[in-house]
Amino acid sequence: MKNIVIITLCVLASTLGVAQDKNKKLNFEVEGKCEMCKMRIEKAALGVSGVKYASWDIPTHQLALIIDERKTDPMKIKTALVAVGHDTKELKATEEAYDKVHPCCKYRDDDTDDSDKHKK
Repeated sequence: MKNIVIITLCVLASTLGVAQDKNKKLNFEVEGKCEMCKMRIEKAALGVSGVKYASWDIPTHQLALIIDERKTDPMKIKTALVAVGHDTKELKATEEAYDKVHPCCKYRDDDTDDSDKHKK
């Protein structure tokens, strides 16, 4: 009986240890317009502990990430993004944060594409 309990606990512990990925890939949409936005978004994402890779695509507005789920989750990353003025589907940046982005990076009421203005 004692061995069955020990084996059950070991199996349960190993299952819980595998439940979170060390290198999970995920994508989500982040609002922005240009190279300056790209640098700001990627820097904010990489500033979150557990984010190993971040790349934001200007035309599609998709942020590709590799994260360690044991250290972070998507909502922490989205919170960091709205803090620097970029909206996601779930969270919106405050007016104060949005007003701090460069004037050419204002994406809320402007449908123009300024991505060529700020190439490296």
